[in-house]
Amino acid sequence: MPKPITVTQAGPLLEQMFQSWPEEKKKQVRTWLKFQAVTVNGRPVSQFNHPLKSGDVVAIRSDRFAAPKTSLPSGIKIYFEDASLLVVEKPANLLSIASEAEPEKTAYFQLTEYLRQAHPRSKQRVWIVHRLDRETSGLMVFAKTPEAKEILQGNWDRFEKKYEAVVEGQLPNPSGTLESDLDESNPFKVFLRPASALTRHAITHYRVLAKNRKLSVVELTLETGRRHQIRVQLSSIGCPIIGDEKYGAKTDPAGRLGLHSCFLRFTHPISGQELRFTSPLPKLLSKLVST
Repeated sequence: MPKPITVTQAGPLLEQMFQSWPEEKKKQVRTWLKFQAVTVNGRPVSQFNHPLKSGDVVAIRSDRFAAPKTSLPSGIKIYFEDASLLVVEKPANLLSIASEAEPEKTAYFQLTEYLRQAHPRSKQRVWIVHRLDRETSGLMVFAKTPEAKEILQGNWDRFEKKYEAVVEGQLPNPSGTLESDLDESNPFKVFLRPASALTRHAITHYRVLAKNRKLSVVELTLETGRRHQIRVQLSSIGCPIIGDEKYGAKTDPAGRLGLHSCFLRFTHPISGQELRFTSPLPKLLSKLVST
């Protein structure tokens, strides 16, 4: 692996690498760039004409990170990876983390295996930052260090999280806010209860994106993050999510729960950079309601 470069004269990235590493084949240099193995001041860069200025440090990473939108055999799609975290899209019907009944078919297990591919005896692993229900698809964040996990979890309530859901019926207004007090003491189902020391307050903002006579597509922005929050609140107003028999759905036209984590905005735990990720509602769900 070539030694890092400290830039002394401004210029485009690829040109600087060719000049500084004449012993490397140009095809190899372009490959490093294509697969985000090149870092400028510690951040991955794939743009060949990225402008460098004096003092910038260009290096090749010794660890290999996935190119954006890489798909793993389990159906997990990697949206972003660096030394601190992974942002992925989880498919429906995959557990976030192991249960006694299913220790291996989980996002946690699959991503830990992915990190250890190059070094099978490695102890490298991921740390779970937040969870999605098994039946829910969409964006998830995993930390690659305990430090990143602590920072992300400590600030998680401040970050922006949006979901899209296909629900039965029509909501009372084009947009609004759902507020409830939830009893999470039952491990299998959450219930609405009068506020007490045993309940947790839940707030969800909604906006109707599309609807027909039977179904609606709703965007949901979480102000709080309670277990089954979206599912129980939508059910409480007579609009359960399709496929959610547990919370009163009578239809299952997609053969899956109609809930998808579609947007995340948060601050990188190390660099402080704002990160935004968007994952469109799967076609299996979006085609059920034409705009």
